[in-house]
Amino acid sequence: MPDTSHLATPLEGHCFCGAVRYRVTAPAKWCAHCHCSMCRQAHGAAFVTWFGVPLSALCLSQGEAALQWFDSSHAAKRGFCKHCGTPLFFHGLRWADEMHIARASLRQGEVQHPSSHVFYDSHVTWANCDDGLPRFDASNQLMP
Repeated sequence: MPDTSHLATPLEGHCFCGAVRYRVTAPAKWCAHCHCSMCRQAHGAAFVTWFGVPLSALCLSQGEAALQWFDSSHAAKRGFCKHCGTPLFFHGLRWADEMHIARASLRQGEVQHPSSHVFYDSHVTWANCDDGLPRFDASNQLMP
């Protein structure tokens, strides 16, 4: 796993309309492109780039009442702004001590570049992902 200790914190981000704002008080643990069908459907995109932080490092600085949670499966939920619909967070039992945050929502601070493609066996054929990053299928996930 890449060393992220040199990256500045805090990280700050928000939804499209600005109603939900968050702050992260620890460096990101990892960053990856997810190609699973649920992420694609929830974001309306070919893949979603997430970064993971310790659950305790995430603080909502504004908009707790505007943050809506959707149970996307029996083991995971997704947080989004109920005003503008921006998908922001993923929390699952598999990584119960982490919050996954949509990298595109980040507005201040920097996290490392994505280090891999995950759930690549679900990728769409119409998006080119020839970036040289390792690709992992659902059966051989090396997610942090």
